[in-house]
Amino acid sequence: MAYQINWKTLLYSLNRTLVIAEKEWIQIRRDKRSFIMALVIPVFLLFIFAYGLSLDIKNISLAVVDHDLSPLSRDFLSHFRGNTYLIIKHFLFSEKEAEKKLIQGDVKLVLVIPQGFQQHILNGKSVSLQLLVDGSETTTATVATGYLQTMVYEYNINMRNTFFKKRGLHLSSPLQIENRILYNPELASKNFIIPGIIVIVMAILSAVITSLTIAREWERHTIETLLTTPLTKYELFFGKLLPYVFIALFDLMTTIGIGHFFFHVPIKGSFLELYLLALLFLIGSSSLGMLLSALTRSQILSIQISFILTYLPTFILSGYIFPIINMPFIIQAITYLVPARYLITIIKGITLKGIGTSLLLTQILFLGIFALFTSTLALSKIHMSLEENHDSP
Repeated sequence: MAYQINWKTLLYSLNRTLVIAEKEWIQIRRDKRSFIMALVIPVFLLFIFAYGLSLDIKNISLAVVDHDLSPLSRDFLSHFRGNTYLIIKHFLFSEKEAEKKLIQGDVKLVLVIPQGFQQHILNGKSVSLQLLVDGSETTTATVATGYLQTMVYEYNINMRNTFFKKRGLHLSSPLQIENRILYNPELASKNFIIPGIIVIVMAILSAVITSLTIAREWERHTIETLLTTPLTKYELFFGKLLPYVFIALFDLMTTIGIGHFFFHVPIKGSFLELYLLALLFLIGSSSLGMLLSALTRSQILSIQISFILTYLPTFILSGYIFPIINMPFIIQAITYLVPARYLITIIKGITLKGIGTSLLLTQILFLGIFALFTSTLALSKIHMSLEENHDSP
């Protein structure tokens, strides 16, 4: 027997969901209190995470395109061995492959050695090496370029004192670097900072505000009234979730608009794709806030816990300020649990690099899992009978 949808029941359920959403919207409009965040919690978390953070930028991934494949080019690349700052991760065959690696974020720099590298040096001529730099992370790009220029400078000194001196050649700088900054040619810090700020604002807004929803009902003793209605937990959950998700989406549009029109942060990709992918993050973060609200039944406690789980991990462990690759292995593993890590990659990829969803499948998958997991867990902690609520913690 084929399953038939009872449209009348579905319509009633949708109506009840919208009624709860309207009720929650009225609560939002009437609540004028400012949310005061405790100062002890940030200090506590800073001590926990401080040992895993470093302001020194190391282990920067580098790809090499060696068109010469000569003994001298291999000798030059051998100077990268044992270097803790620049690590050759890939040897590629073309600039097209290199640009793909840059777009995917697999490497931060690409060094291109031209054909005729060895012949030019043997003839006593300077050689220009091309350096392709991912400018979407301004600090890393600037420091990494400085590292490579220092290595080339040291190599030039070594070549003058050994190779050229033996052959009676006089060449002050056998190797020269020609930089080409991609995705953020001006290395403008605003193009790096503003996307991260947007993610931090979204994380705090979506989780902290929704952490008040269920707890408010318990503290005002209105939960019993809701439990006596024919509401299901799905209607209650989505009814309370909808207003906050729409508010977060409005704020997302506002912040991106200000970043683009006022601070001139480029949007090279699809704004619609960015908006839809950010929706996954907002649903997950809002569900996390509602989960905490259902578990704690206290507005103050739920705010504090949501602050712990959103603001500082987003700021410290998302790769926004501190490169993840510089952190200890255990801390790097923990960063995979920080959803802001994936949203920052998405925002930078779409706005600065103009990439589409086909290159963001990993980030989409993790955000989808995050949204599904937190919403399912939140639903499991919402009980629609007095007996279940008294039995639950």
